[in-house]
Amino acid sequence: MRILLAEDEAHIGEYLVKGLRENGLVVDWVRNGPDALHQGTTVDYDLVILDIGLPGMDGWEVMRRLRETQMMPVLFLTARDMVEDRVRGLELGADDYLIKPFSFSELLARVRVILRRGKQKDMNVLTIRDLKLDVMRRRVERNGQRIDLTIKEFALLTLFLRRQTEVLSRTLIAELVWEMHFDRDTNVVEVAVRRLRAKVDDPFEHPYIHTVRGFGYVLERRE
Repeated sequence: MRILLAEDEAHIGEYLVKGLRENGLVVDWVRNGPDALHQGTTVDYDLVILDIGLPGMDGWEVMRRLRETQMMPVLFLTARDMVEDRVRGLELGADDYLIKPFSFSELLARVRVILRRGKQKDMNVLTIRDLKLDVMRRRVERNGQRIDLTIKEFALLTLFLRRQTEVLSRTLIAELVWEMHFDRDTNVVEVAVRRLRAKVDDPFEHPYIHTVRGFGYVLERRE
């Protein structure tokens, strides 16, 4: 597996290159946006780990231009922890979004999950059976029927579809879609999932969003 790392901070880059290579991955490291775009459009990578605050061209623009021609998975690794940034990253087509500072074990786990899934044929159109989400057109359909979602519901469903069969904790969902720090006394995730289910599952015969008691939720096919 070959990974492109776009990171301008030398100590972080050296740390990641060493750790990823020790775990059997081939890593190409670049330190600015133009080099990241050049490498990403000329080499067939299994994953791009992309910082947002790159010199020369920020990660948003690199991501946008990569998506014009390339469908390789992308993991944003950045200090940008605003809710709007995480939602923007997911809507641009990122597979994951990890905030600095981070633990290497968590990064490696997320990398392995993405690599196991492999490349998707169309990173902008996410599907499971009769449910289809078009990231660029912001359109959701099930069984040919259009479903209208709020911004947060759309981001939540995008997260579920990009990480199908992976059990997602309430804390992780809250970090990626709402706030970085999840207050366990609030039920924002439960309420949002319930509303999403009412739109994409309840009117249809087979539900896709399932509760994993004591942990969180998973989107998958169950016969």
